[in-house]
Amino acid sequence: MLKMIRDDIQVVFEQDPAARSYLEVVLTYSGLHAIWAHRIAHSLFKRKLFFWARVVSQISRFFTGIEIHPGAKIGRRFFIDHGMGVVIGETCEIGDNVTVFQGVTLGGTGKEKGKRHPTILDNALIATGAKVLGNITIGENSKVGAGSVVLKDVPANSTVVGIPGRVVIQDGVRINKDLNHCDLPDPVADRLIELENEIKLLRKELLQKVEVK
Repeated sequence: MLKMIRDDIQVVFEQDPAARSYLEVVLTYSGLHAIWAHRIAHSLFKRKLFFWARVVSQISRFFTGIEIHPGAKIGRRFFIDHGMGVVIGETCEIGDNVTVFQGVTLGGTGKEKGKRHPTILDNALIATGAKVLGNITIGENSKVGAGSVVLKDVPANSTVVGIPGRVVIQDGVRINKDLNHCDLPDPVADRLIELENEIKLLRKELLQKVEVK
């Protein structure tokens, strides 16, 4: 338990350049408080003390603005940056070294029973405001861009952007957690540019034919 607590604190310093001291991190980081509260709530949940697990979860939600269902399974070194508005569903499974930003939803798509929330594998990053919905898997080392809505599985070492989320395959095994939220690839815009260039080319050819006549 002490090793897990140390890991939770250390990952804050690794991921957040604004972190200045251990005292500041321990006392003021709501994401860290939410994770620690969840570990207590999840322990109660596994003992089938469902009511008390939800009480701990709701108290944590009140103070942190982060809602994590007690049933969610979360690995080591999970980092929630800022965190306000983050929602993590009951059957969600999160691996090690995962990072999520404010406004992220790891939710379901309806009233189905059983596994109905996402599985986030190791080293993934879910950027600001992204929605990952349903019983899908986000592969290892993958990134979900800000504001994206992901409804299908994402392979490992990939970047997803857009609504609905589209995969832009990335080369290499390890993708660093340096996602630039202001410079994401946009496959829709790229396609529109291609179409615009094609229209210009066709217009030029048509004018040439008219001039010849």
